[in-house]
Amino acid sequence: MPLRDHFHPPLSVTHPWKGFHSAWANAITNELNQVLPEGYYAIPEVPLGDQIEIDVATLEEANATTGVGVATAVWAPPQPRLAAVVDFPRIHGVAVHIFQDAGGPQLRAAIELVSPANKDRPRSRLTFAAKCVGYLERAVSLVVIDTVTGRQANLHAEIAKTLETAAELAWEAPSRLYAVAYRTVAAGAATRVETWPEALGIGQELPTLPLWIAADLCLPLTLESSYTMACHSLRIDR
Repeated sequence: MPLRDHFHPPLSVTHPWKGFHSAWANAITNELNQVLPEGYYAIPEVPLGDQIEIDVATLEEANATTGVGVATAVWAPPQPRLAAVVDFPRIHGVAVHIFQDAGGPQLRAAIELVSPANKDRPRSRLTFAAKCVGYLERAVSLVVIDTVTGRQANLHAEIAKTLETAAELAWEAPSRLYAVAYRTVAAGAATRVETWPEALGIGQELPTLPLWIAADLCLPLTLESSYTMACHSLRIDR
């Protein structure tokens, strides 16, 4: 099924991107779990967002109600000398994580579906790039899929800049839509990041990218089939 524009009408109205991205992540997860070798498994990840704050508030309220807790000495510190209102960028979007069960779950690969909020301002782009670089620093392979048509930022360039390899990894899709596979490999005493960039286009079929789950083990990530499965599951016609 050719790629549709999920960020403008009519689909942005009838099938908002959050619901579609969740369906796509589930489709990718289902496909991977049919082909991953023994001991590996994939699960979708949706950020908790404000739920973390709600859980903390609930816990504090429960402790206050039951009186459970350790008594501590009360100390009133002086007023802060400096303070500022801040707006921390949240990690938005949907991801699929691939784990290996090696005496406990070990993250081997991640697939990030870019959201509009990842691209809306410099700090959000930096936060997303830092998250992706964090994967690569831990030798977790990565695939970034950017089908956001409403914002034009090049997150691949942000990742390359954060890696301090802007020149070596310079690339931009003509359509500003793309999917890029990354992996970290040892190159003698150095570490090298390898990439497989693919341009995407509205009305075009989606490519297959390499998904590295070990240094010598790679699976084909067939975006076209998982995208088609997600569209059919939500009754999005051709």
